[in-house]
Amino acid sequence: MRYQDYTFKVPEEKIVRLITDTDAKNEADDDFAVVQALLSPKIDNVGLVAAHYGTKRDADSMERSYRELETVVDKMGFTGQIPICHGAPHALTDTSTPVDSEGARLIIEEAMKQDDSPLYAIFLGPLTDIASAYLMEPRIAKRLTVIWIGGGLYPDGGEEFNLGNDINAANVVFGSNMEVWQVPKNVYEMIPVTMAELEYRVRPYGEIGAYLCDQLMEHAFTEQPRKSPFRSGECWVLGDSPAVGLILYEDRFSFEWKQAPSVGVDMNYIHSKRFRPIRVYQKIDSRLILEDFYAKLALFAARNK
Repeated sequence: MRYQDYTFKVPEEKIVRLITDTDAKNEADDDFAVVQALLSPKIDNVGLVAAHYGTKRDADSMERSYRELETVVDKMGFTGQIPICHGAPHALTDTSTPVDSEGARLIIEEAMKQDDSPLYAIFLGPLTDIASAYLMEPRIAKRLTVIWIGGGLYPDGGEEFNLGNDINAANVVFGSNMEVWQVPKNVYEMIPVTMAELEYRVRPYGEIGAYLCDQLMEHAFTEQPRKSPFRSGECWVLGDSPAVGLILYEDRFSFEWKQAPSVGVDMNYIHSKRFRPIRVYQKIDSRLILEDFYAKLALFAARNK
């Protein structure tokens, strides 16, 4: 699915394929990234994959993410235009046994397809589905680029939600020869917004704009964010949106090549220097990402009154 209802056009050779793998019902920022990807004419959206967010809080977390993706797509009027797949319902049990799923098979199918358009897969939660796809079909490694929102600050690492939901999967991906762009915790937190900003720039713009704001504000009043010192009350972080932003603008001078680490059970990085280098982003352009999202949402709403 490629949305193109703009005056500006994207040259054919600049178009890329995208799979978005997201733990959409974990919290409130994933939906913003999904909407931005679906409204970007550079992106041929070939599938959405519902990811789990662990099983401690919700045993059916993947299914909840699946239903959330259905809701977002429906409110945009795109039902039936893009595949929505079930991902793995839980983390890998070790680093050699994949969790077979529709999502993992979609990744394999798209990666092995004879198609000149580059394939990107963004992971806004754990890496379970890409690790499983790689274990099932290692030949995908040189046929896609993986962008991951996750992992702790370099060089030490440490506790981070997406990483903690599947450490085995992170070790599979870091130990593979896939091209990986990592946006660690200290970088994905560089995209704060205020509630007033969202009420002014998002909520008035169509059914999807109202839904994005309402679901975020509803989530903000649940127990976890209310107890978190990270949540200030008037601000939120759209931490998944950089994954889409880096497809639109690669920000080539904002990353360093680092040899991929192993990850310990404590989520600390182990620098064995055995693995190939990966991109680790040091900063992102929050102005570009947010203004692009606001503009596309407003234009979409104006064309779909």
